[in-house]
Amino acid sequence: MKKSILILIVLCLANSFSWADKPPYKVLYSNDTTNILTAESPFHKEGQPINMGMLDAVVDETAGIGIDVHMLQPGFTWVPFWQSKVLPVEEHVKWWNETYPGRGVSGYLQMVLDGHDFIRDFVKRCNEKGLTPFVSLRLNDKHLLNEIDDPLHEGRSVHISKFYMDHLDYRISDDKNDQYQRVHNWAIPEAREYKYAFIEEICENYDIAGLELDFMRHPSFFRIYETTSQERRDIMVNFVSRVRKLLDRTTQPGQHRWLGVRVPQYIDCHDILGIDLPAFAEAGVDMFNVSAYFFTDQQGDLAEIARLIPNAAKYLEMTHCAAVGQTVAKGIDNFSFRRTTDEQFYTTAHLAYSYGFDGISVFNFAYYRKHGVGDRGKFTEPPFHIFKHIGDKDWVARQKQHYFIGKVWNHPRHPYMPLSQRLERGRYLTFHLNLVPPTGGWTQDARLRLQAEQSWEGRKVIMRFNNTHLKTTRDVSEPYATPYESGIGIPEQYIAYSVPKNLLSPGVNQIEISLGSDEPCDLIYLDLAAE
Repeated sequence: MKKSILILIVLCLANSFSWADKPPYKVLYSNDTTNILTAESPFHKEGQPINMGMLDAVVDETAGIGIDVHMLQPGFTWVPFWQSKVLPVEEHVKWWNETYPGRGVSGYLQMVLDGHDFIRDFVKRCNEKGLTPFVSLRLNDKHLLNEIDDPLHEGRSVHISKFYMDHLDYRISDDKNDQYQRVHNWAIPEAREYKYAFIEEICENYDIAGLELDFMRHPSFFRIYETTSQERRDIMVNFVSRVRKLLDRTTQPGQHRWLGVRVPQYIDCHDILGIDLPAFAEAGVDMFNVSAYFFTDQQGDLAEIARLIPNAAKYLEMTHCAAVGQTVAKGIDNFSFRRTTDEQFYTTAHLAYSYGFDGISVFNFAYYRKHGVGDRGKFTEPPFHIFKHIGDKDWVARQKQHYFIGKVWNHPRHPYMPLSQRLERGRYLTFHLNLVPPTGGWTQDARLRLQAEQSWEGRKVIMRFNNTHLKTTRDVSEPYATPYESGIGIPEQYIAYSVPKNLLSPGVNQIEISLGSDEPCDLIYLDLAAE
């Protein structure tokens, strides 16, 4: 009898402490749900109403290809995409129709009205397909909150809630020109409680393996000049700690639910958001999804983040977009953009692994598909084939390398991103590229390219790489074959240089650029291809 009790105690202790290990996942896939209707795909044609078979298809296309975790974002966390008792769909739709008569409701809400539940069906499908189901909750999403006076169509019914409208005084400000200020002020306890109630309901009612708190949709939580750093930190650490305890309370005996956070990869953004990485880890965060907001970005504070949270699982986020282009029309998703290539995915993953990261995540991956308005270049199916190897740090270390810095508008760090910048006579622009050698080291000279908004014709460029002047080369073509056309531009917008392999240095490499002629130009993209 005593022996049996001892064995039981040992087993209980083993189970209770098993969570201390890092999660086994290498590749995380984030699904915003709205791509089902906003993007054309093999399972959704333009104008076709949503059905639950489309949600199944979104899960199915990520199964068996190297993705470990599928993370569902069930709406914008103002109005639930599940059978909620916190905010019953019938109650919300009644309010919506009375407040905005004649607008109609989103197809997503109609599905919930009809008895469907996006989280329930998502978890079921993931389990059938061998994927680990996580839910990612947007903590303060700003999308379309500037339309509260006149929502343009039924889709807005998932963005605007009665709670939001009843508490406009909770907003950070009412500046109609800055949507980031129209979200709720988290210094107000009731603003936090609204989101916590949804989190509690999900944890209590759905068999999810993990929960991600998304601080990046959108990264605005406080009136900065009314709060101190310590106050912001205390609010967020306490919130994270409550969620950790909630997950522990609602998990099955002997199991552990993973808690993740999606946070900026630039540490200078953290203070205004109340983010403290070591304190979050101490509060029970298992997984840190390090994000550049909308873009694939190789230049974040990866080494410092790895130093701050050495024992936590770290994932570097990549997206469909390497650089933003011009606005081409009026409406939502109205800008051209340069797509992230295979080589850029593999190179960025290699960088992450070299800094001690445990895996990668992808965000907005479905938006290689046609979506938005205006002529935005040729769209393609997403490159799902990258997942076969991207979780293998040894494999990506052997691949051709494509480093880059692109024009971006990453909030909250904007306007401190490196590109775009005006290049002028007598003024040097300095950039830094983090480089990591491939397996066996660099065996060939590299090629560095600059892309400007204008033609380089007639301009004299002064270029230094690690304090050494470079010579131009005539080859300005794309370094590797790509099916993507958007954002690439024309040859006249490029100038290229040969970089001797002995100049390439592991770690930070410095690029200095200036003009020796009078006509300025606007630098929007640079890249370096190395093997």
